[in-house]
Amino acid sequence: MKNTEILNTQDEMDHDHNSASQETPLRPDAFELSDIEKIALIKEDVNHIMQTLGLDLEDDSLKGTPNRVAKMFVNEIFGGLHPDRKPKASTFDNKYKYNEMLVEKNITLYSTCEHHFLPIVGKAHIAYISKGTVVGLSKMNRIVDYYAKRPQVQERLTMQIVKELQEVLGTEDVACVIDAKHLCVNSRGIRDIDSSTVTSEFGGAFKDANTRREFLEYIKFDTQF
Repeated sequence: MKNTEILNTQDEMDHDHNSASQETPLRPDAFELSDIEKIALIKEDVNHIMQTLGLDLEDDSLKGTPNRVAKMFVNEIFGGLHPDRKPKASTFDNKYKYNEMLVEKNITLYSTCEHHFLPIVGKAHIAYISKGTVVGLSKMNRIVDYYAKRPQVQERLTMQIVKELQEVLGTEDVACVIDAKHLCVNSRGIRDIDSSTVTSEFGGAFKDANTRREFLEYIKFDTQF
């Protein structure tokens, strides 16, 4: 295959950003290897990438990089892939009969674009209306963090957060808005440092225009959704 054909094929792959599922695409054998085994293999792969780039891995500043990157991938930025790390979201009876909207806004979000493995950084805003149970406030942050810590597209991340909270709370009345910067746009390609991406998912009562508007007013967003 000629170099121009390789570049054209790669360009088509780079623009194929569609995902067929709300679930993170994982192979059936995704968790057969232990974390230690994954770190060892990824370390070798990163070492190979750096060698291919012509970097001197004998240099004091670089020689520990393959191990650091491998540990970061498995234990930190992609730690949300493992179901064992899913946060336990305990619920409580809504004994005080609060039946208005509860909003948790400005939840800091760090994720990774699955197309270029570059950071996604932004804020998530969540709301729900209790149907008899409530969840601890910090659990909402932990749910966002769990689903963010994997290769992601922002649309899927938004839907996964809503779906999880709907299951935890036993209600469809959950909403999420995410406003985030994608470094695959900000630091490469078009290199537009000012643009950000906004996604939303509105379930149950939040499909009503007035309820949705109330939520967007709380988080100070343009209500033209």
